Amino acid sequence: MIKEFEFSTLPGVGMLALILGIVGTCIFAIVQARHMEEGRMIILASVLLLIFDLLLLPGLFILGPNRAVVLTLFGKYKGTVKKAGLHWANPLMGKDKVSLRVRNFETTHLKVNDHDGNPIEIAAVVVWKVIDSAEALFEVDHYEDYLKVQCESALRNLAAAFAYDSHDSTKKSLRADAVEIAAQLKVEIEERVMKAGLDIIESRISHLAYAPEIATVMLQRQQASAIIAARSKIVEGAVGMVEMALEMLSKKGIVELDPERKAAMVSNLLVVLCGERGTQPVVNTGTIYH
Repeated sequence: MIKEFEFSTLPGVGMLALILGIVGTCIFAIVQARHMEEGRMIILASVLLLIFDLLLLPGLFILGPNRAVVLTLFGKYKGTVKKAGLHWANPLMGKDKVSLRVRNFETTHLKVNDHDGNPIEIAAVVVWKVIDSAEALFEVDHYEDYLKVQCESALRNLAAAFAYDSHDSTKKSLRADAVEIAAQLKVEIEERVMKAGLDIIESRISHLAYAPEIATVMLQRQQASAIIAARSKIVEGAVGMVEMALEMLSKKGIVELDPERKAAMVSNLLVVLCGERGTQPVVNTGTIYH
């Protein structure tokens, strides 16, 4: 693998001053040669001016902050320049600029099957930057396109490994465990783009929904699951309250209840505590035995 290393360039300001000095000298020589009517001198100065322009001027290049220039000579990697400013290098070198700034993109909305086989739509936002310019340019072809394809591939693999929504609290799901899922997605993307000299700063799920063809059915399923879960909590709390009431009545000796009366009291309390509507008081003037 080709690894990045620094290349030392000549100071651009000094080389620019040298070039301007040479150009000025050649122009002065041409003007003097015209006054002296020295044709050979004019041709020589013009040729020197053209040669210096062709050889020295193309070697100058400006580099902004958080950018790099990858230098190659006759197909060989010669190094990378990262220091901002005006530089001069061999004009025969190829100069490919690479941005080192933090960038982000959002994947397309992918339609995949989750772990339970339900079709879902999912998308992710990925924040990234180039950390090795040589690998980014020479190890893969078009590193930006490579990153997008690998991100979508990792997202598909992740979506297939987890259910959209899990009814088992011990199992992770795409909807309930967004932070853990995002961390795992980041790891999977990093493993895929490591050879391209890219650093994944952050990744997170930006869109998650059931596919349109099953969205209505799954919504009804979620509502039913929520109702069942709520009912279970209500019944659990009601049983605890009835148990506490019977225990307190027995402990304080307020009333002695035989099994049949306890059963009637439990039934009434459960109806009151578990009912959806407000209960209406009924005055009992007799006994449960008549």
